[in-house]
Amino acid sequence: MPQSVSVGEGKLVIDSSFTVSANGHSEPELQVAVARLVSQVGRQTGIPIQGGPHPTLIIDCPCAAPGYPSLDDDESYTLDVTPEAAHLSAHSVMGVRHGIQTFSQLIAPGAQSFFVPTVHIEDRPRFPWRGLMLDVSRHWMPPQVIRRNLDAMAAVKFNVFHWHLSDDQGFRVESKLFPKLHELGSDGHFYTQDEIRAVVAYARERGIRVVPEFDIPGHTTAWFVGYPELAAGAGPFQIERNWGIFEPTLDISREQVYTFLDALLGEMAALFPDPYFHIGGDEVVDREWRENPAIQAFERNQGIPDSAGLHAYFNRRVQQLLAKHGKKMVGWDEVLAPGLTNDVVIQSWRGQKSLRDAALKGYRGILSFGYYLDHVRPAAFHYAVDPLGAEAKELDSQHAPLILGGEACMWTEYVTEDTVDSRLWPRAAAIAERLWSSASVNDTSDMYRRLESISRWLDGFGVQHHSGYDRMLERLAGDRPAPALRVLADAVEAVGIDTRQEARHYSSFIPLNRLVDAARPESETVHELSELLDRSISDPARHQSDLERVRAAFSQWQANVGLLKPIIENNFLLAEAAQISENLSKTGTIGLRGLRFLESGQRPPSDWTTTAQKELNEMEQPHAEVVLAAVRPVKTLIEVISQPASLSGRATGNHAGGRDK
Repeated sequence: MPQSVSVGEGKLVIDSSFTVSANGHSEPELQVAVARLVSQVGRQTGIPIQGGPHPTLIIDCPCAAPGYPSLDDDESYTLDVTPEAAHLSAHSVMGVRHGIQTFSQLIAPGAQSFFVPTVHIEDRPRFPWRGLMLDVSRHWMPPQVIRRNLDAMAAVKFNVFHWHLSDDQGFRVESKLFPKLHELGSDGHFYTQDEIRAVVAYARERGIRVVPEFDIPGHTTAWFVGYPELAAGAGPFQIERNWGIFEPTLDISREQVYTFLDALLGEMAALFPDPYFHIGGDEVVDREWRENPAIQAFERNQGIPDSAGLHAYFNRRVQQLLAKHGKKMVGWDEVLAPGLTNDVVIQSWRGQKSLRDAALKGYRGILSFGYYLDHVRPAAFHYAVDPLGAEAKELDSQHAPLILGGEACMWTEYVTEDTVDSRLWPRAAAIAERLWSSASVNDTSDMYRRLESISRWLDGFGVQHHSGYDRMLERLAGDRPAPALRVLADAVEAVGIDTRQEARHYSSFIPLNRLVDAARPESETVHELSELLDRSISDPARHQSDLERVRAAFSQWQANVGLLKPIIENNFLLAEAAQISENLSKTGTIGLRGLRFLESGQRPPSDWTTTAQKELNEMEQPHAEVVLAAVRPVKTLIEVISQPASLSGRATGNHAGGRDK
């Protein structure tokens, strides 16, 4: 949602004569942005764009683009659309890029043609740091996955790609200085330096900064496979195949380690032009430090009191190394300790209080707490989290600007290249809006209405949150269409990392090819049904068509168990879904009877209500690592019809114009 929108009368027709004209400064960056827009309009409309003598969109941009996107870029723009033409003006190419995406979002089909409504928009971001973190260590993500998600990021105005490139499960970048890092620590899944440069260039063309993360001093098991001499503990070492927090850490008492880091960080820094460089620094297990006599002697000699002090010493040394190579350090909460210079950026995963405390000490920060997409929370949950929320209210005008924004985070223990798009989109778009739009833009219902449109629009950028879902369901069904499986999958939601790690043992060798992996984080079907039901409950006669759609859905759920049973009986991957299918049928049955009570205006017998509520509560519990989301609207219905005064005046026959009893 832009900062300011004013809608007028009339519309601008979009047809094959669509043409863009750029006034003022002209440069390759601007020309590339214009070419992408023309291609984008062709994809959105299906119209072969031939161009015409008169420009449809006129762009005014007086300034040259910087050589690389910057935290200080002016990203504002103004868009004016009249029936004659659209005018987009911005102080920088960054603003042009954002205005182009807004213009594209406004294109809609009309009665006779595609069009853009007459509108005046003045827009700018609320926060300058709006990022998405993607972990490619736990599960490898090929370059084409990165590129298509960079396209989607640009579409929703994210401007930072935080690339988590090393962890216990893999070191993912070619090192020419220390080749055993990627040769022995990646299972052959790594980016060559040329591939890194290509991704950085691809992101730059879309106005996206790339901030690399190499997690140290913990999360470094994969490093030690090739270079065990760097470790605080004894080997042998192998790539970690399990998920969790592990003990191997760098021996940060040895000068040899800093010599190694100096060379490696210099090599990696040269691949990434962004001035910011992430060192991780989180979840350090100190057992090896405490049990290593040489490290303990080092602490005594240096006057370091404990492991926290040792970690702080390490961070200061690394910050100095990064400064030598022209970089500013970014780290998770744990790196914040006395002695760091104030150009470090603190990324908070532990909460807004940590972010506030860092700001009060003069450190800039970005929020990721509440934006962890791998926890598989609904978009509404993420949408309600604000970097300048309640904890930051006490910050004054000097400290509040130190909170630069935030980043959505996608950790990939339970995500592969087949499923990552569905875990990112469209929920990440809700976080993008929270970081761009005014804090007063917080209507969750309106967000969901627009999110549905954005989700479909994102298909045009190549992300596979829809097509990948269909492919996985067909694979589950034996590479054939299975409408009954789609009905079940549309009625469930995947659980997040907390539940999955307790449900069974997973490792990098375990395939992620079950119903939970296909299921969406948030059921669009159930969300829509809940809205239909809410309207139906408020006034059944007035919303009779909504009521009929709810009835049809409940009937489909009730009958689906018989249609799906033959597929489940002969499919080992779907055997665990048998109980879920039975529960969906029961849920539909309860819902249909509840609708009959709603329409009659009669309160259901208390024993039926008690039994129905108990069954629904039991069926809502996770099974096979999915939640039967279909239970939610039915529970709402039962709660309403069981209230003594809830049905007064609501029966269909009690309304003027309603059908006779």
